[in-house]
Amino acid sequence: MKTIPTITHYMTSSPHSIGGEQSLATARDFMKKEQIRHLPVMQGGVLKGIITDRDIKMALGFQGVNPITTRVEEIALEDPYIVGIDAKLDEVASTMAEKRIGSALIVDHKKLVGIFTSTDAMRVLAELLHSKLSP
Repeated sequence: MKTIPTITHYMTSSPHSIGGEQSLATARDFMKKEQIRHLPVMQGGVLKGIITDRDIKMALGFQGVNPITTRVEEIALEDPYIVGIDAKLDEVASTMAEKRIGSALIVDHKKLVGIFTSTDAMRVLAELLHSKLSP
């Protein structure tokens, strides 16, 4: 019987992040340039939350929100889904699906070491299907 792998086998290592003091415009432009949708928010090297492209689009839809003067920390989710490096892939994926969470932040000794997104989960699914269904 195969053992279920930990999240570290499928996460994106050393994910991009942004400082909470940065502007929404900076975050939006960086995410577009790097082609990412989830961006961990750091403050002094400490993980403080996460911001998504959807969060930015929603915030900019409100009257009076200026992308240049509004800081990332003002709209970032302060309680993201965080797991340790020993978390099992099935548990993380199940929680993400059940709670409709787009990403999990992976930490080791309180340090951000990876991110696992719904896109990563689709890659895992494709890999598993190929391995099971290929001749």
